[in-house]
Amino acid sequence: MEQTKFILAEKDMPTRWYNILPDLPEPLPPVLHPGTGKPIGPQDMAPLFPMEIIMQEFSPLNYVDIPEEVQAVYRVWRPTVLYRARRLEKALDTPARIFYKYEGTSPAGSHKPNTAIAQAYYNKKAGIKRLTTETGAGQWGSALALGCMYFGLELKVYMVKVSYHQKPYRRMMMETWGAKCVPSPSPDTRSGQAVLATDPESPGSLGIAISEAIEDAVTSKDTKYSIGSVANHVLLHQTVIGQEAMKQMEMAGFYPDIIVGCIGGGSNFAGMFLPFVKDKVQGKRPNLRIICVEPSSCPSLTKGIYCYDFGDTAGLTPLFKMHTLGHTFMPPPVHAGGLRYHGMAPIICHLYRLGFVEARAVPQVATFEAGVTFARTEGFVSAPETNHAIRVTIDEALKCRETGEAKTILLAHSGHGHFDMAAYDQYLTGKLSDYEYPEEKVREALAHLPKVPA
Repeated sequence: MEQTKFILAEKDMPTRWYNILPDLPEPLPPVLHPGTGKPIGPQDMAPLFPMEIIMQEFSPLNYVDIPEEVQAVYRVWRPTVLYRARRLEKALDTPARIFYKYEGTSPAGSHKPNTAIAQAYYNKKAGIKRLTTETGAGQWGSALALGCMYFGLELKVYMVKVSYHQKPYRRMMMETWGAKCVPSPSPDTRSGQAVLATDPESPGSLGIAISEAIEDAVTSKDTKYSIGSVANHVLLHQTVIGQEAMKQMEMAGFYPDIIVGCIGGGSNFAGMFLPFVKDKVQGKRPNLRIICVEPSSCPSLTKGIYCYDFGDTAGLTPLFKMHTLGHTFMPPPVHAGGLRYHGMAPIICHLYRLGFVEARAVPQVATFEAGVTFARTEGFVSAPETNHAIRVTIDEALKCRETGEAKTILLAHSGHGHFDMAAYDQYLTGKLSDYEYPEEKVREALAHLPKVPA
């Protein structure tokens, strides 16, 4: 009998997070203080994060132990299943072997709780009473609401306005778990007020929402800020995905030739590929291809400039060396709200610059076409973000059909699309459209890049 799913026992769940930083062939560029231009240290980040999380951001250790309190919550849904996409392979008539690691079984329906649970735990341990955060499509906001529910913390979520209205069930999920969710830009912060004064109909962006959440955190008592992607510690927490996948691929008897995932800030895909990229960095798997997929309307890695920029619109964050479209860039309102970010995780940008990963941008309609193909073969209705990775997975499998190569493709499936059915309806009724790359708006945003002191 052909095996379709590969399941690990609870005892096989990772007990440590993998940290890529010590294994990088070149050190990651430092994070800079915007005023002095000098590298920041742990104390500079203390207003935003508890110290244990800050130390993970700069950790020199290859592995960081996962606290038992965090593991206990992980066991609610972890380890997650690795599937062989046999029906999709048959429909494509491809010799390729397609596997996908499905993160949609978490209570929040995505990969995001892997770091949300950890961040809520460390804040609770540090005596913090309340957290603030931003969210795009709502996966991160709902995941952190879940984490705060488990550990008894208050939470306020600034949700990008276009997604707030596109995806009301994400807001309802957050509120069910006890969080407060408001559309961003909001009148609740000076950052939000400034945007609304300029553009009362602003659809919002992750950069704006980050500004609001940070401002709220640093001006409120017993409050810290929590981030759902980009930062080193977030990617660290997500490596439970890749570590499990490595064991499951061994069970299946294959090692991937190609790993595919979607990137917005980069946490989901990095969580999958970082344990594998170690093999490539060390020369054990030099031919392994790692393909990062982003929307063609917000292509930070493929068309952004690699330079220092703020992580938010108002300029409240330190300066990160990353591929950026400019911190003031307003992305088009695509349904993949989790991919509407002007920058990218510094670790991914660094690996991209060094040639260990590649990037591809795809348009919106084609991604939904791929998502429907996946749903009509594998059965799972995927998030719009995940559909980007499915698009490229299908494209690579079709190339194998042309060449006759039986390559092994591993897809990072970041979550389900049960709250995105309005977007699917637009596609199925022919109303979904593509957004062109807004070159003029990007050029305008890049003109406002911060000047880094020599």
